[in-house]
Amino acid sequence: MSKHHDECPCGSHKPLTECCKPIHANHALATHPEQLMRARYSAHVLGLVDFVVQTYHSSCEAEQHRTAIAESIALKWLGLEVISSEIAADGQGYVEFKAGYKEAGEEYLLQERSRFVQESINGELCWFYIDGEYPQPPSNEQPISPASITSNKSVGRNDPCPCGSGKKHKKCCG
Repeated sequence: MSKHHDECPCGSHKPLTECCKPIHANHALATHPEQLMRARYSAHVLGLVDFVVQTYHSSCEAEQHRTAIAESIALKWLGLEVISSEIAADGQGYVEFKAGYKEAGEEYLLQERSRFVQESINGELCWFYIDGEYPQPPSNEQPISPASITSNKSVGRNDPCPCGSGKKHKKCCG
């Protein structure tokens, strides 16, 4: 295998076996929300639906959305850029990132500020993805209006809400 194939898809430039693969095998190894977010991205690239479902917070009821999650994972993921990550004073984790993907021949860029929470599972603290918000456009840009969205394209549960709130469709009008 070439070096490119051994490299973790999360963009860390580390070998997969030293980066996200151990977290895919044991979710508790992600000791920072950025590690879990990178492992979730890599799971999208590698087609690991179970890992993505299992790392949603229980309040998200991800198992009920397994088909939609699998459809998202089936997209062609093009790359990840982590913009910032932190653990806030209240213990919640935040990771802002950009991820490129291709769907039906078109390239898209997803930018999100994801929120993560920690819970003890079988005595081990684990991070879980709970939700995310889409950054508001700078004041010199206008948000996309619902009328400008093509009506024949369905809005996915993790897509920005067409109402322009900046929240995911599933947490807003979905």
